[in-house]
Amino acid sequence: MKSRNRLTEALHIPGYLAGLILDCFPHCFSSALHHCTYRPTLAAKTQTIKASIHIAPNQPHPTRLQQYAVGIFPRIPTKSALKKALKKGWITVNGNPATSATYIHGGESIKLFIPEAVRTGKKPDFKLEVLFEDDHLAIVHKPAGILVSGNRCKTIANALPQNIEPSAQPDAIRPQPVHRLDYATTGVLLAGKTSSSIRALNELFADKEIEKTYYAITLGEQQVRGTIDAEIDGKQSLTHFEVCAAVPSQRFTRLNLVKLNPRTGRRHQLRKHLSGIGNPILGDRDYGAEGLILMGKGLYLHAYSLEFRHPVTGGKVFVAADLPRRFGKIFP
Repeated sequence: MKSRNRLTEALHIPGYLAGLILDCFPHCFSSALHHCTYRPTLAAKTQTIKASIHIAPNQPHPTRLQQYAVGIFPRIPTKSALKKALKKGWITVNGNPATSATYIHGGESIKLFIPEAVRTGKKPDFKLEVLFEDDHLAIVHKPAGILVSGNRCKTIANALPQNIEPSAQPDAIRPQPVHRLDYATTGVLLAGKTSSSIRALNELFADKEIEKTYYAITLGEQQVRGTIDAEIDGKQSLTHFEVCAAVPSQRFTRLNLVKLNPRTGRRHQLRKHLSGIGNPILGDRDYGAEGLILMGKGLYLHAYSLEFRHPVTGGKVFVAADLPRRFGKIFP
């Protein structure tokens, strides 16, 4: 047992693997381990390697790993997280490095080896408003100034387990957001509580079957309604907009309350599209007009509602979050 523990520490491998090596090659390591004193490096202190295994059931037809593996591992519940894991070489299929072109037929052993920071036990201590929840998914209100996910402690992803009930389903996992909202954006955020619901919700987003409505306050004279069809990062991007109200402004000429329905989900899509037609969002430091940046009040962009068919029950889900009070100060 002592030899196995020493080998585990020296080579940074799991205990079961160290035991297997010692069983097969007892004389090769016993002398070296006797004189080995393990001194942990900085990397050993800050990272561990966590392995997860999934055996694929028989598939009716070959499926790309990039589609099949979304949600099978709690640590990579989204398509973007899966792409990152594949790019970094964290996934193998039957012992071979996997790529986005790997196909799953059934019976394959899919392994995820993912480095993770050693947890300090510190948990984000803030309350989220839960707008909807059942055993499969939850919808919460995201405040401004908080990341949805990332390496920081204070993220929506880290706060979800403290704010919503765990699922009783057999494929329950740690709840995970299934889409993004910008750091400064407020409003409704959808999270999955099981592997199957996360996969199903990702498919709904990919098939454009989730209706998203945003509200923003924009600057300048703006067309009453229209569609913005402009590529973002070389990809087709589509946004419908309608001006609901407008007021004159001495500093900004005109302020508009605009309803937005994005049909695609590109990064910063609404901010880029509105800026591109000459009507940037109030408070947008990245895409706003020079000399017309409102400082210290935040970004006037709010994810108002989500509407979709529940992936398990088939019932209609519609959840909305009231506009922030600062919107009401401009448009009472």
